[in-house]
Amino acid sequence: MKSRLVLAGLLSCTTIAQPLTAGTPTGQPVIGHRAKGIVTVKGLRFHDLNGDGQLTPYEDWRLSPQARATDLVGRMTLPEKAGLLMHAMPRTVDGKLTSGWDLNATAPLIKDRHIRFFISRLSGDPVKQATVANSVQELAEQSRLGIPIVISSDPRNQANAALGLSSEAGRFSLWPEFPGFGAIRDTVLMEQAARIMAREYRAVGIRMALSPMADLATEPQWPRTNGTFGDDPKIVGSLAAAYVVGMQGGRSGVTTQGVASVVKHWVGYGAEPDGLDAHNPYGRHLSFSSNASLATHIAPFLPSFAVHAAGVMPTYGILPANVTIAGKPAEPVGAGFNKPLLTTLLRGRYRFDGIVLSDWKITDNCDRSCEEGTLDHEAVGMPWGVETLSPDARFAKAIDAGVDQFGGVTDADIVIRLVQSGQVTPARLDRSVERLAMLMFRLGLFENAYVSPEDASRIVGAPEARAAGLAAQKRSLTLLVNKQATLPLSTTRRYKVWLSKISDEAARAAGLDPVDRPEDADISILRISTPFTQHKNFFFGARHHEGMPEFLADNADAQAVARAARVGKPVIVSVYLDRPAILTSIMPHVSALIGDYGVEDTALLDVITGRGAPQGRLPFELPRSAEAVAAQKPDLPSDSRNPLFPRGFGLSWPTRGPVK
Repeated sequence: MKSRLVLAGLLSCTTIAQPLTAGTPTGQPVIGHRAKGIVTVKGLRFHDLNGDGQLTPYEDWRLSPQARATDLVGRMTLPEKAGLLMHAMPRTVDGKLTSGWDLNATAPLIKDRHIRFFISRLSGDPVKQATVANSVQELAEQSRLGIPIVISSDPRNQANAALGLSSEAGRFSLWPEFPGFGAIRDTVLMEQAARIMAREYRAVGIRMALSPMADLATEPQWPRTNGTFGDDPKIVGSLAAAYVVGMQGGRSGVTTQGVASVVKHWVGYGAEPDGLDAHNPYGRHLSFSSNASLATHIAPFLPSFAVHAAGVMPTYGILPANVTIAGKPAEPVGAGFNKPLLTTLLRGRYRFDGIVLSDWKITDNCDRSCEEGTLDHEAVGMPWGVETLSPDARFAKAIDAGVDQFGGVTDADIVIRLVQSGQVTPARLDRSVERLAMLMFRLGLFENAYVSPEDASRIVGAPEARAAGLAAQKRSLTLLVNKQATLPLSTTRRYKVWLSKISDEAARAAGLDPVDRPEDADISILRISTPFTQHKNFFFGARHHEGMPEFLADNADAQAVARAARVGKPVIVSVYLDRPAILTSIMPHVSALIGDYGVEDTALLDVITGRGAPQGRLPFELPRSAEAVAAQKPDLPSDSRNPLFPRGFGLSWPTRGPVK
């Protein structure tokens, strides 16, 4: 109850605007401007985006987003339209993806190529992030029509990050990873948490979240499990929709006080044989048992469509031929090139009306070095199923399939050529440009794209947000074993503890006394991680946690647990479940076993010492053996034989009975 009150207090200071999809603003919005002036009409102020001193329809915030977008598209040149179809990576000072933006090198992308969507992987000082955002917005405002910038981000409110999949949190508030929300199963909490995250995003100028994943984690070896809410279609769907509502600021679509949410990856991304990943050439093919199984993977997306998610990102993977769409075998191409998947299903059957943003670099080549393995991001491409086509033909096929915008590329010149040669019609281009423009109008960026660096410093990582995130981390913890009521530790004594992968400082703050050897301790507390292997010569494979999630005898974490157990004192273990671990070999050594989904030491120790209670239930099953993992189907949820812990399992205290 206390965590709910903290959330309510934090959110009470955030005004949620009326969704612009439902109408137009009812009052004068703030006009933020630097390079262009103001037009005043009957006492109302408007942003003079084209600098002509007159009120032009697309500048009139009293009109609907549709009317404004129609007017704007009619004024845009072909190069300006083509630029809007690019979702670029900014140039950085040293060429590394996470480094500071090189504004001088990025400026030509804005001025000459007319690109208006950029992903940000900046972390650290929120003041600097806000300042960078303002700098690029000023460059955009100087342009002929003053079309603003949309800055996007991968998830960044988590303790762990992997390049290309998530961003370093820096000072942002920390929450459980998405399976942790799947363990809590509280849509109210998810919506409230997403509103707080959105407030932090907006403070630094980020207005698009490349999240959530509505994918099902149906393959235990799959490396993207920690980006999902688990493998229960109903739970995943409800939590993904709650996240969208919280991020966007309402159930009717994105608002001026919201952050556009892009749901991914349409569809079937989790059905990866042997847990490989479609970012990599060795994981390009998906595996499905039947059309019914594909329908199971589609189901979690539908609640997000119902609350008008701003965008959808297609998966990289290729559906197998045994899957049919509209009575025909699935085309053997990645989802970004698959017209039946994007137009027949997504647009037609499921009536999705937002933008379709391709995953990154699907139109780039994957040459021999890419196929065999390279760590050079520039040499990586994911044109699965269309490898033999030219980049121009790939763009044409993706646009025809239904893609509105291309992630990770800046090839506006290709789109220009396609229109000039008649391979893409002006009307088809205009449909995508209009969708993208409408989103920008709904976000309110044409009125004010600027942010306050001072507010960013105050809002990002505010004490109330951190407290709410910490409370959610505690709730997410899943108690799996609690022999002889080992937990919570007694409050009447002070324990000497031997620690593994837990900071001494956090232990002392929790009232515990760290010692150097388990032999000198009253109790041992260890953090361990689900085992993994990697394809270390592949850009993404070197970052992915792949392979059988089994603790073998040579595993360092397993050896640490065994060392602690030999002393004969209680052993408390928390295992990081970024994938479903096989814990059979760990079980004999533990007095208490907790599943965690990326939490701070403080959250874990607070629960161990009784300052919080574990409420999580497993969002996926934990298999009993490697043989059971190998025998299960990659597309079916929680289907391994005789799991060690079934999906939904979780203990509580003081009764130690299963959570009801």
